[in-house]
Amino acid sequence: MPGRKRTLVYGWHAISAVVDRAPERLLELWLAEPRNDERMRDLKSRAEEAGVRPQFVSVEALGKLAGSAAHQGAVAAFRPLATWDENDLMAALERIEGDPLLLVLDGVTDPHNLGACLRTAEAAGVHAVVIPKDRAAAVDAVVRKVAAGAAELVPVASVTNLARTLEGLKTRGIWVVGLAGETEQTLHATDLKRPLALVLGAEGDGMRRLTRERCDFIVRIPMAGWTTSLNVSVATGVALFEARRQRGHSL
Repeated sequence: MPGRKRTLVYGWHAISAVVDRAPERLLELWLAEPRNDERMRDLKSRAEEAGVRPQFVSVEALGKLAGSAAHQGAVAAFRPLATWDENDLMAALERIEGDPLLLVLDGVTDPHNLGACLRTAEAAGVHAVVIPKDRAAAVDAVVRKVAAGAAELVPVASVTNLARTLEGLKTRGIWVVGLAGETEQTLHATDLKRPLALVLGAEGDGMRRLTRERCDFIVRIPMAGWTTSLNVSVATGVALFEARRQRGHSL
């Protein structure tokens, strides 16, 4: 497929999620022999409905496509989800029904952390993830592997000026809540039942000064042990699912 942009997704769950939500983006599908698996027949049928005829290949051939990733007998090529800019993000906010839930990552440069955050964000129903163009990991092949399909489902807005973007969100009625350890107010004591952008910084450095100054609240995750901080992807999960809990979503 010369000149045709594509991204590879591995594993049954990840591929099925993208096919279910965006079948028009499926370009190719490779499945492992033999063909007698029920979930394989189901995925084959859905791919054919999307106009793609699956190719049955050896496990060794799938391994060459997937590299070190656990492919579980299935690899698919999808048309990548386009990266948004600030204008795309602001326009998308007008189309959201109910209270928006955004995740803002300031300075997360480790692609494994970014991929894990995207996977958590998609699971929590986040409408978009916002990252700065500078001092941030790109949504590359490593990120997509770790995200296990989520990078093909949750929009990512890469913005030139994060502080300005946060100001733009606030003018649209979105509350900006940052997470940091050195504050008294806790996450669970904060009202998250509102249009919300949760902001997390990089491990060690945390949020940059200008980012922090744009936050309406700074809150912390209460710790019961000696550990004083969490990996950014773990903290992302705690914060996003607390927001879901407060909004009345069953977990």
